[in-house]
Amino acid sequence: MNLYRHKDPQVSQSLRHSVRDGVAFSVMQGAGETYLSAFALFLKASTQQIAWLAALPALVGSIAQLASAWVGAGRPHWRKRMIVTGAAIHALTWLPLMSLPLLFPTHGIELLIACVLLLHIAGDFITPQWGSLMGELVPERQRGRYFGHRSRLSTLTNFLALVTAGSVLDFAQQSGLTLLGYLLVFLISMLARVISVYHLARMYDPQGGGQATGQRPARRFLVWLRDLRGTDYLRFVMFMALFQGATAIASPFFTVHMLNNLHFSYLQFMVLTAASVMMKFFTLAAWGRVADAYGSRMVQRLTGLTIPFIPALWLVSADFWYLLSVQCLSGLVWAGFSLSSGNYLYELLPGRRLASFMALNAVFTAVGVFLGALAGGWLAQHWTGAIPVFGREITLDYALYGVFLCSALMRLLVAVTGLRRLRELRRVRRLTARGLIFRFTRLYPPAEMSLELITSFRKGRHPAKPVRD
Repeated sequence: MNLYRHKDPQVSQSLRHSVRDGVAFSVMQGAGETYLSAFALFLKASTQQIAWLAALPALVGSIAQLASAWVGAGRPHWRKRMIVTGAAIHALTWLPLMSLPLLFPTHGIELLIACVLLLHIAGDFITPQWGSLMGELVPERQRGRYFGHRSRLSTLTNFLALVTAGSVLDFAQQSGLTLLGYLLVFLISMLARVISVYHLARMYDPQGGGQATGQRPARRFLVWLRDLRGTDYLRFVMFMALFQGATAIASPFFTVHMLNNLHFSYLQFMVLTAASVMMKFFTLAAWGRVADAYGSRMVQRLTGLTIPFIPALWLVSADFWYLLSVQCLSGLVWAGFSLSSGNYLYELLPGRRLASFMALNAVFTAVGVFLGALAGGWLAQHWTGAIPVFGREITLDYALYGVFLCSALMRLLVAVTGLRRLRELRRVRRLTARGLIFRFTRLYPPAEMSLELITSFRKGRHPAKPVRD
C-alpha cells in the first residue's frame, strides 16, 4: 500500500510535504534544542538557572497549547494560518537566541531563557492545530503505517543531526572556537526550521475555506476538571504529571553532571545522548508490535517500573563506557513507556475536542515537570549530604547524586501507586511481565537492529515506496 496514495491529489502531496516537514524539524531538534542546556553552561549558568531553563519553557508552552485549542475551536478557517505563523515565529526566534546573550552578556542567561520561552510558545501553539490537520489528512486505515514511517525517518534524522552538531562543537572546542561552533549549529537549526515552514505552507487544509461556526471556545478549566472527575482519563493524566514531575527532579541535571563535574568532552556528551536516541529508534517497532498484541498497559507497567532505577544507576560509576550502557537501557525503556503512554492516551480520548483534551494533558504534565525541575534545582543547592530511606540515612557527599537518588525514589513511589490504577481499555491477550520480556527479545533480537537501520536508509531514499510489515 502506497502511504501517499489518495483519491485527492492535494492530500497525497500534503502527506509528502508533512514527511519532509518532519525531517527538517528533526534537524532543528537534534542540532539545536539538544544543546541548549550545554550552551547555557557555556554561558556560565548556575544549577538553579538550568532548572529554570528546563521548567519554565515547558510550562508556558503547554499553556500555549491550551490557548491554541481554545482559539481554534469553531474557527476551522484559522487552522493553517495558525500553523504556518507559529512555525515562522519559531524559526525566527533562533536569531535573538543566538545574538542577545552575546550582545548583553551580563544578562545572557536570562535572555537565553526568555528566547527559549518564545521558542516553546511558538512551537507548542501549533501542536493542537497540526494534530487536528493531520487527523483529517491521513486516512484512518493508514495512520499506523504512515506515522510509523514518518517517526522512523524523523528519529533517524534527529540522531544524525545530533551527532553532526556534537562533532562540530567538539572540533570547535578543541580549536578554541566554541562560541563559533554554537552559532553555526544554531544557524543550521534556524535554516532547517525555515525549510519546515515551507513544507507546512504547501500543505492542503480541507477546512481552509470554511467559515467560523459560531461555537464558543472550550469550557473553562475548572468545569473540565469537574466533568472529568473519577474518569480513566483524569487518573492517567494525573499519573503522567506526577511521573514526569518525579523524572524532572533529575533530568535537567545530567547535562550539568556530564559537562561540569565529569568534564566530558562535547564528543562524549554527544555519544551518550545519541545512544539513548538510537536505542529508541531501534526498539520502537518492537514495542509497537508488543503493545498492539498485549496492550499498552502491560508495556507501561514493565517500563514504568524499570525507569526509576535509571538515575540510581548513575551513582554506581562515572566510567564513560558504563554510563553508555546505562543510556542504552534508558533509551530502551523510555521508548516503550513513551509509545505505550501515547497509545493509551489516544485510546482514552473522546472523538470530540481532541485538540483540547491533548492540550489539557500537556498542561498537567508541564506543571509536573515545572515543579519537579524546580525541586531538583533547590535540592542541588541545599543538599546536606544525607537522605532518609525507610528510617535509615544514606550519605552522599555529591549534591547531584542526592538529586538523582531522590528522583529515583519518587519515580518508584509514583509508579508503584499509580500504574495499578490504570486498566487495560481494550481486549488483548494476557501476558506476564516475564513473558513480555521473552516476547520482546523474540520480536526484536539484536541481529535485527542492523536490518532495521538499513531498511530505514532505503525508505529515506525512496519515500514514495510502500512500507511493508
